[in-house]
Amino acid sequence: MSISFSDVLKARDVLRPMLPVTRLLAAPSLNRGESRAYLKMESDLPTGAFKLRGALYALSSAMHRQKIREVVAHSTGNHGAAVAYAAKLFNLPAKIFLPANPNPVKRKNIARLGAEIMERGRDSSEAFEHATEYARAEGVYFLNDSTDPELPAGPATIACEIFEQQPQTGTIYVPMGDTALIRGVAFAAKHLSPKVRIIGVQAEQAPSYYLSWKQKQAVTTETCNTLADGLATRTPDAENVAQIVALVDDVVTVSEQQMLDAIRHLLLEEHVVAEGAGAAATAAWLQHGTAAGDVVLLMTGANVALPVLQQALAS
Repeated sequence: MSISFSDVLKARDVLRPMLPVTRLLAAPSLNRGESRAYLKMESDLPTGAFKLRGALYALSSAMHRQKIREVVAHSTGNHGAAVAYAAKLFNLPAKIFLPANPNPVKRKNIARLGAEIMERGRDSSEAFEHATEYARAEGVYFLNDSTDPELPAGPATIACEIFEQQPQTGTIYVPMGDTALIRGVAFAAKHLSPKVRIIGVQAEQAPSYYLSWKQKQAVTTETCNTLADGLATRTPDAENVAQIVALVDDVVTVSEQQMLDAIRHLLLEEHVVAEGAGAAATAAWLQHGTAAGDVVLLMTGANVALPVLQQALAS
C-alpha cells in the first residue's frame, strides 16, 4: 500500500474536527443464523456518502505540499460532491467533470456546493480524459480518487470506527468502484484484526475489478452500464488491482435486480435510504452471505435517484 497505518491515524486527526463518527446500526432483518449484521452508515456524512473522507484528507494534504489555484475532479457524482465540499471548506474553486446524464440527485449536490459542472463523455472513463486535459493548466490540482496515493487513508478511518464500535467484527462487505474505499478499509481492518475477512462487491454489469481480482491483472470492460453509478468503472488501474489482490479475501457480483431488492429491503425493513452502490453490500450479503461472527455491511451512500427508488419499490 502507498499508505502506512500512521497515515491512517493522521487522517483520523485531520478529519475528526470536520466529520462526525458515522453510526453502526444493528440490522436484525439481515441476521443469518448466529451472525449478527450491522450497517455502517456513511450516509451520515454531510454529502450523504463516504467519499468525503478521502476528498477532505487528500486535498488538505495537497495544500500543505503545493500552491493550488483550483481543484478538479472527475466523478459519477459522490466524489464530485465530496471534492466540491472540500474545496468550499478550503476556499478554493472547483470544477467537476461528470459523464453525460448523471444522477440528478448527485448533480444537484455538486451544484449546491458551488462547484462548476462540466458534463463530458458517456461514462466516468471519458469524463476522466476531459478532466486530465483541463488539469494540465498551472495551479490546477486533479484530485483523482482512483490514483491519489494519500486518499485511501481517509476511507481507511471507517475501519478504525468499525472496530471501536464492534470489536468482534469478523467480516466486512465493501462495495467496489474505483477501489480507494476497499483498499483503505481492508488495509486498516487487517492491521487492527488480521483474521477479518474483506469481501468486495461489484455490479454484474460493471465487473472490471471483479474480473481483474480473479485474473490478478487489470481487465478492461467495454461498458459499465449499471444503476449503481458509484460502481460504474471499466478501466482498472494496475497498481490498484495488485493491492486488492493482496488485501481482499473474496469478490462477488450482484445483479441489477438484487441491488433493487436490497434498496427496497433496507427501506422497508431497516428504514434506511440507500442508492445502488450503497445497497450493494447488503445485496451481496442477502445472496451470498455466510460468515462466522458479526458482519458489517458498508452503506456507502444515500443519494438515490427517484426513478431508481420507484423501480425498487415496484419490483
